[in-house]
Amino acid sequence: MDGERVLKIGTRDSKLALWQATTAATMLQSLGIQTNMVPVKSEGDLDLVTPLYAMGVQGVFTKTLDAFLLSGKIDIAVHSFKDVPTVLAQGISQAAVLPRASEKDLLVFKDPAFAAAFLKGEDKTLKGTVATGSVRRKAQILEQFPEMHIENLRGNVQTRMQKLQSNQWDGAIFAAAGLERIEERPENAAAIPWMLPAPAQGAIVVVARTDDNEAIQLIHRLNNEATQKAVKVERDFLNTLMGGCSTPISAFARVVHDTIQFSGSILSLDGRRKFSCKQSAGLDQYNTLGTQAAKKLLEQGADKIVAEIRAGAAAAATTPPFEVPPKS
Repeated sequence: MDGERVLKIGTRDSKLALWQATTAATMLQSLGIQTNMVPVKSEGDLDLVTPLYAMGVQGVFTKTLDAFLLSGKIDIAVHSFKDVPTVLAQGISQAAVLPRASEKDLLVFKDPAFAAAFLKGEDKTLKGTVATGSVRRKAQILEQFPEMHIENLRGNVQTRMQKLQSNQWDGAIFAAAGLERIEERPENAAAIPWMLPAPAQGAIVVVARTDDNEAIQLIHRLNNEATQKAVKVERDFLNTLMGGCSTPISAFARVVHDTIQFSGSILSLDGRRKFSCKQSAGLDQYNTLGTQAAKKLLEQGADKIVAEIRAGAAAAATTPPFEVPPKS
């Protein structure tokens, strides 16, 4: 069966997305499974101006591929797992999670003195301009540095790097995994020790149609169990709090021998209020750890932050949607 079917792999057409899809294809081909790449543009790739939190939709980077998958134009889709909604579209199932790369966020900077103070995170009076399109990163930066100015930054890695160089910004935030995978991590980049990552950051997921048992069985051979369990804890935490990738919610779990160690937090959008937790549990508890951690924060008062964010998202959803231009 492996040698008979050619799996059509759907992917966004950015350099990073193509790297991820090619990695999955190479792993499949090493198992004797033939593949064919189908690049597509997502709504999130076409609208590079609107901040992600203001686009008013979940799955802005995945729903185009969802449509291709459900229509049969592709057999599987490869995603950065942090871009995937916590509840998959009906008819689509998770088939495999690939081994995780770095979960860290990086500061790409211009002035080493500014970078040193920023990375240390102790001088609350530090001023400057840092660019990011992530509300999670923005909230954590404002928690550390209330007087920092944040610029919105959208686009693929190359576009964001160009914007950093052409503007009078002190730095910009990037995911380490993204830069390292396409070998574009510059020398003037350093991991931010105090910044907690997005749920599933650094992980790659492969999805298939729920009724395509053959594809799911083939793809599941790529699954990395430790990454899959850790990321499930993080995504359960996110989903129980409120879901959505454009939220100031952070989470990181890792498997250490027969335990899972977890850290999670939710901040107000201005970074002034924060609820956080650190927990460990036996590996056999990975199915409940993230949910339990989130429920504790909600009981402690995080529900008020969630309500504020939902109200803001509802307001954003009333703005006219971005329309994909017709093919010329």
